[in-house]
Amino acid sequence: MTKRANAVTFKGEGKTLVGPKLEVGQKAPDFTCVTAPFTVVKLSDTPAKARLFSVVPSLDTGVCSTQTRKFDQSIAKLGDKVCCYTVSLDLPFAQKRYCGDAANPINHIQTLSDVHNHSFGENWGVLLEGLPFPLLTRAVFVVDANNVIQYVEYVSEVTTEPNYDAALAALQSVS
Repeated sequence: MTKRANAVTFKGEGKTLVGPKLEVGQKAPDFTCVTAPFTVVKLSDTPAKARLFSVVPSLDTGVCSTQTRKFDQSIAKLGDKVCCYTVSLDLPFAQKRYCGDAANPINHIQTLSDVHNHSFGENWGVLLEGLPFPLLTRAVFVVDANNVIQYVEYVSEVTTEPNYDAALAALQSVS
């Protein structure tokens, strides 16, 4: 398995990412994730339309929550032309609880848990190594209807937000 030393920083400290560095124009790699209620989802199970994959370390942190809510609000405006997924290593139970928050529900994003076998993390090059427990790094990918990657952002500092405008512009351009 490919390892990319110092590919990102986490609170200023260099961290290794496991898996390849994906680039625009490549075919999106497959994965096996789980949703609540324990449905297995692969890339082929996602609809053949523009898709945004928002990758976060944990929905229970401030920046990850902000990222998920901002994309949820933006995706609502695009309607059924697109799909959006938030991918993390959170258990499906925690993801369901987070999205069902009565005060701030998440209605336009489906969560995918990579806790099953870390295949999203390893295949998409977002699995952080060197922490006391595994996490995914912060990243955003846009994939078109033909499963070709149209936008990639590996956020250089895990604790900062991604470039929402660039990701959404890429999503709109392929929807």
